[in-house]
Amino acid sequence: MKKLTRAEEEIMQAVWTLGEGTVGDIRTCLETQLQQPKPAQSTVSTIARILLDKGFLEHRAYGRTFVYSPKVSKEEYSRQSIQQLVSDYFEGSANRLVSFLVKEEDLSLEELNRLMEKLDSAQKDQP
Repeated sequence: MKKLTRAEEEIMQAVWTLGEGTVGDIRTCLETQLQQPKPAQSTVSTIARILLDKGFLEHRAYGRTFVYSPKVSKEEYSRQSIQQLVSDYFEGSANRLVSFLVKEEDLSLEELNRLMEKLDSAQKDQP
């Protein structure tokens, strides 16, 4: 899966929020729900076509209007992004990532304990 630019990720965030929508819907979502300046229609349209080519979006045509929907789920993209982050910056070690977060105080001990509890629970639930 290809990495998205920041602008592409912003459009995908809007489409994931909407579920599906036209360029106008995406522009409105960026402005109202995601609190970003409303981009030009041509900008959103161009980025949507790029996302179509990259395989992140699909569309249905109604005359000259396209309704876009995600082809890649937010969870799937998040998983791939985290795996790439761990691979690129932490030598493939999730332990190094967690250690870094604790050291930089981005993850408190309480949050770390909750995370450990969730991991333990998930392991117990697996057959």
